[in-house]
This record gives sequence, structure tokens and C-alpha cells, in this order.
Amino acid sequence: MKWTLKTALVVTPLVLAACTAPDLPVSYSARDAGFANVSARTSKALGKRTVWTQSQAETGAVSKQVRGMVQGKTISAETAVQVALLNNKGLQASYAQIGLSAAEAWQQSTPENPVVSIGLLGIGAPELGLYRALESVIAVNLLDARTRKQRIAVAEAQFQQAQMQAVSDTLALANETREAWVNAVAAFETVSYLKRAAVTTDAAAELAQQLGKTGALNRAAQAREQAFNAEMAGQVAQARLDAQLAKEQLTRLMGLWGQDVAYYVPDALPRVPNTLKPTGNIERQALANRVDLEVARLGLEATAKAYGLTDATRTLADLEVIAGAELEREAEDGEIETGITPQIEFEFAIPIFDSGKARLRKAELSYLQAANVLAEQAVNVRSEARAAATAYRSSHQIARHYSDVVLPLRRTIDEEALLSNNGMITSTFDLLNDARERLSSELEAANAKRDFWLASAGLTAAIFGGGNAGGGAGGEMQIAAGGGAGH
Repeated sequence: MKWTLKTALVVTPLVLAACTAPDLPVSYSARDAGFANVSARTSKALGKRTVWTQSQAETGAVSKQVRGMVQGKTISAETAVQVALLNNKGLQASYAQIGLSAAEAWQQSTPENPVVSIGLLGIGAPELGLYRALESVIAVNLLDARTRKQRIAVAEAQFQQAQMQAVSDTLALANETREAWVNAVAAFETVSYLKRAAVTTDAAAELAQQLGKTGALNRAAQAREQAFNAEMAGQVAQARLDAQLAKEQLTRLMGLWGQDVAYYVPDALPRVPNTLKPTGNIERQALANRVDLEVARLGLEATAKAYGLTDATRTLADLEVIAGAELEREAEDGEIETGITPQIEFEFAIPIFDSGKARLRKAELSYLQAANVLAEQAVNVRSEARAAATAYRSSHQIARHYSDVVLPLRRTIDEEALLSNNGMITSTFDLLNDARERLSSELEAANAKRDFWLASAGLTAAIFGGGNAGGGAGGEMQIAAGGGAGH
């Protein structure tokens, strides 16, 4: 009769080292790991505050603050951007990705748990009681200790990349919100121009009807004035719809709903400034500050570190040590003899078919791909910066041309036409035609002003990143609320 007991014993210093838990980096285990860097980078570009809410109490406090900023108030572009950065839930989801990346780095910094196996053999043997033999072994992956430093380096690079991606998402939201505010205000400004024009067309249609009754105006001329008046009514209705939809887009970006949507935007955009921001070193600024370029660079670094990890495990992807001791007890003639026999086993895959060359080739191509993406991004950043500077300068010239040349000429025409009309030199319909032409010029001037403020946002976006062309919203463009109570 033989009774065998196998129990686990760790017999090598390497295994002991593999089982030792390292000191966990505070940057990985902290509740807001990595967010301080995101907040600092976005504050530099935007001059705005960002928050990462991770509890119901924090979310409630932010909601209360947002409500005080918008409810019943006419908001500026800066207020709209700040509200979006505090209240947009999609941005909070992006911030959560930082935490996920930190948790992954934390996980990689922790050694792999040893595997303990316990087995009972000969259960229910009548002559031995419950079992005939007890076997227990412990298995540790040796490659876990050998490659941990490389895996941590890969996770750290991905952690840094997640932070920069969050910065890029923040800048993109700020830029999109700023553009939405410009578009909404410009849409309401168009409505105000068309409403004033509608008063003129109403008067023209009424005058045509009265003259038609006296026989001084034929039916075709009457119909012409009435048709123009009807078309103007349709344009006003369409402009109001466009303005409401533009404001709704702004509301969506700010994450508002319920009673918080009771806010207003100004009636008109601010005047175009006399001077421009310098754009001579726009390419250098973009290369130094573009977040998406840094994301691509960090992606290349992560790929390079992953390549090194792949090379380290190319031929031996798994190596486990199983250690223990065997305790034997033999009962004969009423006496029990015992003996202990140490044992150790190594378990690994023999690279007969898969030599790891395919995995190494994939890693090489991934690195080459990331390098080309980074090179292309650098070229695009330069081009986008030049295009943004060109659009900024040109749109400023066009907007100033309308405000300084076209509109003053239209006012002169109106003034002279009014004098001529008072002197019975020109007809009332000629005066109304001049008013219509002035409306066309005013609408074109308003569109040019809108294009300038959008180009101004795009200029800073080209420097910091996150915009529609790969850039983001910048903090330099300050748009104050225009005149009027707003909408």
C-alpha cells in the first residue's frame, strides 16, 4: 500500500522574483491618473477649465454651475465653449479612456499570478479513507518577469497617447462649439436683415396695390411687387428655421437639455477688428503645438516598444516552471515509511512550425506604417497652417471691404435717392429698389463677417489641433456678445 503527497515548493530565486509585487506607480493608480496633463495642455490652448466627473456628486455640482452660466442669459462664444467643456458627456467618455489606459498600465506593472493546482487521487478508497493521494503544484511564467519592463514601456506609451488624444478631443469640441456659436449668431443676424427687408417689401406691395386701384400701375407691375413680397416672406421663414437649427446644434454641443435650453445668443456678430494677429511663423507654431502630431509621434513610440516586445518573445512565447516536492508514505506490516523527492518541471512550446517570423514581420510593418503616418501628418500640419493663415488674412480683407467700401456706398446711394425722392426726381419704386439692393449688400457683408470669425477660429485650430482640418479651437479668439437681447 502506497500513499503519495505532492506539495508545492518554489525552488528558484527567479520564480521568487517573479512573484514579488512591484511598487505601483501613483500616476497609474490615482483616481484621476493623467488628467492633470490634459487639463494643463487644454488650458494653455483654450484658457478654459476642464473637469473629469467621476461621481454623481461631482456631476451634480457641474450641472448647477452650468445652469447658472446659461439659464435665461445671453451667452458669448467664450461662455459657450466653457459650458461645453464642463457639460459635454462625449468629452467625459473621452476622459474615461485615460483611466482605462492607466488601468492597463497598472495591470502590466503587476506580475502574473502563479497558478496553483491541487488534486485528490483515489477518492473513496476504502482502505485509505478519503483519498489515496494528494497532489499540489505551483506554476509560474518565467517570461512574465523577463518581458515585464518592455510591456510596461508599451503601456506607458499608450497611456501618454490616450492623454494626448483626450487633449485633441477637448480642442475639437471647443472649436466645434465656437463655430456653432458663430453660425447661430450669424443666422439670427440674417433673420434681422430679412425682417427689415420684409417691411420694405410689404410697403412696396401695398403701394403697388393702391396704385393699381387708381390705374397708375398695370397688373404685371403689381404682381411683380406682390411676388417679391411673397418670396421675401418665404425667405424670412427659412432664415428663422435655419437660425433655430443652428442654435440647436450649439445646444447639443453644450450638452444642455430641459430648462437649461432657455438661453439666448446675440443678435449680431462683433465687428471685424482693424488689425490681424501675426501669422508669419504659423508653420513653426503648428509643428510645436499640434496635439494630433504628438498623438502620431506617441503612436510611433508605442509601436517601436511593441516591436521590441515582439522580438523578445519571437521564438519562445511561453515558458513556465512547475516546482514542488513529492512526499511518499508506504504502510507495510503496520509500519509507515516516508520519503521526500524534490521535483521541478519546465513547460514551453517548441517553435517547430511557428518560428515567430510572421509576428516579427507584422511588427516591422506596423512600425513602418506608423512612421509614414507621422511623416504625412507633419506635411499636412504645415499645409493646414498655411491654408488657415491665408483664409484668415483673405477673409479679413473681404469683410473689411464690405464694411469700409460697399456698405458706405450703399448708404450714400440711399441718402441721395431719398433726397431725390423728396424733390420728386425719382419715384418711390426706385427708392424701394435701392433698399433691396442694399439688403443684398448687407447680407453679403454679414456672410463675410461670419467667414472671418470662422477663419479666426480655424487659425488657432491650425496651431493647436482639433479642428475640422485637423486643428482645434484656440483660446486667442475672443468674441464678445453682440448687440441686442438675443434669441
